[in-house]
Amino acid sequence: TGPMISECLGNLLRITLSAEYFEDKYLSFSVIDQSGIAWELDEAMASQCGYTVTYSNWRNIEFRASALSCHSRLEKDMFTVTIQIKASHTPDMKNTATHLKSASCRYGPWSPRELVCESNYMEVSVRREVPQTVKDFIQDEPDDWTLAFPEAKAGEASVWQIVLHQPEEKKALLVSDAWSAGYGLNTTDTRVLLRIPYTAVQIQLVEAQGITFSAVRSSTFYKQRWMILMVDTAVACPVDGVDYTNKTIIWTVPKYIQPLSAGATSFKDVLVEAGVDLHKLSAKEMASRKYVLSNDLNAITMKIPIGAEGGYYKTSVSSGQHGTKYTINLFLEHQWEDNKWGLTKHTIIKEIETSFEQVELAIINNSNLSARLMNVTVGMFLPDVELVNLTIDGATVAVPEAVQHGYLTYEIRYANGSKAYLIKVPFDAPSIKKEYMRADMRAHTLNVTLAFIIHPTSETFTVPVITVSTVKDAVLPSARGFCDGRNLHLIITRGNVDQNWLPFISDWHLTPEAAQKYNYSLRDNGTHLAISVPFLSSHVNYEDFHTSGIKASLHLTLKDGITLANRRDFSISCRFSPSELIQCLPNGTVVITTVKLVGIADLDTSLLVLRDRQCKPSLVTEKTATFKFNVNTCGTSRKFNSTTMIYENDVLYFRPGNDTPVYQLKFVCSYAIKQTVDIRYESKKNPPPSIKPGFGSLALSLKLFKEKSYSDPYQESEYPVVKYLRESLYFEVELLQPEDARLELNLDDCWATNSRSQDSLPQWPILINGCENSEDSYRTVFHEVNYSIRVKFPQHLKRFEVRMFTFVQGTTLLQE
Repeated sequence: TGPMISECLGNLLRITLSAEYFEDKYLSFSVIDQSGIAWELDEAMASQCGYTVTYSNWRNIEFRASALSCHSRLEKDMFTVTIQIKASHTPDMKNTATHLKSASCRYGPWSPRELVCESNYMEVSVRREVPQTVKDFIQDEPDDWTLAFPEAKAGEASVWQIVLHQPEEKKALLVSDAWSAGYGLNTTDTRVLLRIPYTAVQIQLVEAQGITFSAVRSSTFYKQRWMILMVDTAVACPVDGVDYTNKTIIWTVPKYIQPLSAGATSFKDVLVEAGVDLHKLSAKEMASRKYVLSNDLNAITMKIPIGAEGGYYKTSVSSGQHGTKYTINLFLEHQWEDNKWGLTKHTIIKEIETSFEQVELAIINNSNLSARLMNVTVGMFLPDVELVNLTIDGATVAVPEAVQHGYLTYEIRYANGSKAYLIKVPFDAPSIKKEYMRADMRAHTLNVTLAFIIHPTSETFTVPVITVSTVKDAVLPSARGFCDGRNLHLIITRGNVDQNWLPFISDWHLTPEAAQKYNYSLRDNGTHLAISVPFLSSHVNYEDFHTSGIKASLHLTLKDGITLANRRDFSISCRFSPSELIQCLPNGTVVITTVKLVGIADLDTSLLVLRDRQCKPSLVTEKTATFKFNVNTCGTSRKFNSTTMIYENDVLYFRPGNDTPVYQLKFVCSYAIKQTVDIRYESKKNPPPSIKPGFGSLALSLKLFKEKSYSDPYQESEYPVVKYLRESLYFEVELLQPEDARLELNLDDCWATNSRSQDSLPQWPILINGCENSEDSYRTVFHEVNYSIRVKFPQHLKRFEVRMFTFVQGTTLLQE
């Protein structure tokens, strides 16, 4: 127990570092020699000195040391290794915690030759003894002696060398040169050892039965008293030999390969054993795991079902996709006798990793509708995966920061070691997209990308999570409507689904600019949308006429801002007084406006006529036609009774080639024959005002305002201003200079012309002697001027309201 656990495995020591203690830390390994000096390990030193550092079982770190490693202490049949581990949370290795671990292991009796194939080095050790005859060594030993003897003879007792047999030449290396080249060399009282990293330049690739081996053929020379002795230190380790068939790993290792059997003519198998993680397995244990170990004449074969006990799956990434690889750490021990070496023990450690296999992840939406929470589970993952950040609305945030966006993440661990991640987000979080579906239903869409890291490889991958929850929480917009004497009003109360819905009248998009053009009112404060449309306008529908009035309706549709699909329809219908359409002027002039009914779709308002078909409208729009004529013209009939004179006429519409009207609107003007008006007056003898004449220059301005409030005048860039008949025009006349509070502005005459020239004809008086024109059917209205921030001298301003009109001659509209 504890952060480090040691284990003796034959001639190897294994120390396992607990992932729970050392994960997410930066580590450095050192080996303590017999003098107490710490030698920090790197990859080169580890493979030269007989150490291996690797990962096992997801995140556990494994340290292995050979019994004949550089810093082992050998005592009788025991070897001891001491390691020092420094752990830090930062790569600069500051504030480190130091851990020491010393372990001793017994090692069994040595075979005359022992070969070890570790994951990062090859090792051969042979019995150190004096051979009886030189010719018992390798076939080309005289060449070795010729090359090596002079240096060996001249050197000290501690100097020894190796000769590397390469196809093109034989190369001798002194011990110092061999160490510089990365070779590990050692002698004990009974053994001579050579260790070669797989990265060594002198390694040759040889084939045996179609399987590639890394091999080094060498002879090692050493002094023993007065003799120079030589031993064969050839070593070979399989590079491949792994196949995958029908979900099965097949590992094949040929026997008695040439570099290891040179000079031998007879072979006999002594023992073949195999296992996992350096633990030997009995035949019964192998059968229970469905392993198959077969020993044929020329090769040893091991078959492992992918996914079998003893191996483990680890997460992997390919082209950004999540998947797994099955990993198993096998080892094989083959002992044989031959007529050269006697007994040879060959131990092969082989980590096998299958190819990438994509694994689909399940995304499960278990939203809690009553709590208004989205609960999404993503998995399953192996223990080597960790969620590190989330991408929300294009912004990437670490897991601890995601809570600020309303995202809570939970890791769910299961008994078999796998895990999943739970994401909780409120429906009302800003990043949750809400979309109206139907009736009272809204779709809430979670769109987040999860980023994961794989330990210890630091590979990363992402998982896009898009889930939709349908909730009955849609609040549709509602409306109320009303009419006043001249306008139709709709006030729409916003819901929670119409933020991007657009108001349309028919197929006309009602924008603020469009509303201003037609003198409509459009106000939107985010919670309410208010629309006001004049009774006589091109977007109002006229449904029927009755003596009670004209039925007019306004239909408004809210459309989806993206698809323009109809989402909600509203309408308001009201009856308006016929007096809005007809004016019977005292001078016998009649102005009547007729409207197009929805039931007569093909009615052309420009073809409307009176009884006298020569009387045509003076002003035409798409839905209205205005006639102006005298009661003694256009076929108008007259009736009398005791008190009233009645004039009647009809507005008619004939289809071409047809004398029967399809549209007829009868109208009547009544005039009192005799009318008496009593006026009460009284006289006061006040002295006449005394006015003294004066002379000077006055600066005046005449402005046209948009509303009765006189707060927003039309600017020069907005002229010419378009107005419709009987729309109000708000004028203001101001005395600019001099600014004398004793002065008061009074208007005398004001008139309108058909051109820019004030003297042109025709003219129509608006003010006469400071009073409204009594002959005007719509009298000029004066508005009171009060003191304000803009108005310092109210007596310097006059404001009045005039209804829009046009000049006509007969039935012809006069234009400039």
